[in-house]
Amino acid sequence: MALATVAVVPATAQDLLASQAPIDRKMKSVDSIALQRLLEFEEWESPASALYEDWDNIYAHRPTELPDSFRIDLRDFCMPTPSRVITSNFGPRWGRQHKGLDVKVYIGDTIRSAFSGKVRIVRYEPKGYGKYVVIRHNNGLETIYGHMSKQLVHENQEVRAGEPIGLGGNTGRSTGSHLHFETRLCGVALNPAVLFDFRNQDVIGDEYIYRKSTYNRDAAQANRLRGANGLYGYDPADVNSPNQGKSYDKSSASANTRYHKVKKGETLSAIARKHKTSVSELCKLNRISKNVRLRPGQILKYN
Repeated sequence: MALATVAVVPATAQDLLASQAPIDRKMKSVDSIALQRLLEFEEWESPASALYEDWDNIYAHRPTELPDSFRIDLRDFCMPTPSRVITSNFGPRWGRQHKGLDVKVYIGDTIRSAFSGKVRIVRYEPKGYGKYVVIRHNNGLETIYGHMSKQLVHENQEVRAGEPIGLGGNTGRSTGSHLHFETRLCGVALNPAVLFDFRNQDVIGDEYIYRKSTYNRDAAQANRLRGANGLYGYDPADVNSPNQGKSYDKSSASANTRYHKVKKGETLSAIARKHKTSVSELCKLNRISKNVRLRPGQILKYN
């Protein structure tokens, strides 16, 4: 009799496990949905919370420790303005660091959010940014839009890439209407030209890998390729222009230099054939060797 009992127990246990399995799977699915909703809520409450300790509306930027490397997703972007004219670059200017790009816009021009995210600050700073907006994005970046004539969003508002956030202007420490555009990671200013190509109204690729060890070189190269003085032309009415008082031909400035965005699998010889030039000329224009390894999204000059 005892032997019969022993034989039945395992079978009964298996039946119970079998009947319980669909319930377990259903509960696991419910748990996953609840977890996903919690993560989405936390992301909305404080975008890129893994990088930033807090969410506040006190500081426009407060530098914290940067990671040694960080992947910035550049997909689903929108250029903040259709303007292709850069009037002042990122970097040293008049004995101090200029922490963004100045892009020529006119009073009333629509300014749009570069990526989806959440508005952290909407404020007026008469001796600095003027009317400005700070947005923290889900990809870890914060973008700052300065000197606007009007802000169209409010603090803690969720915005989508391309949504109007303000109008071009000439407020704050500025003479001549323009957009002062900054990109920051952990409060530290990055050169927008490593991410955005205003001349071609595009980003440099699907992603940008920030690396402490190579960033300075990347930023300098970006200024040469996408933001060097004279590349876009300058507006003599803008006090931020180093060529203030000099005239420029906007059409010729945009025609003098042509660029190619490298696609996956492309070689220097294929790019040279496409643009009816030579590999040697491409190498000379871009200061690279014939054996360089091209990256998808890399920008090359071809004339």
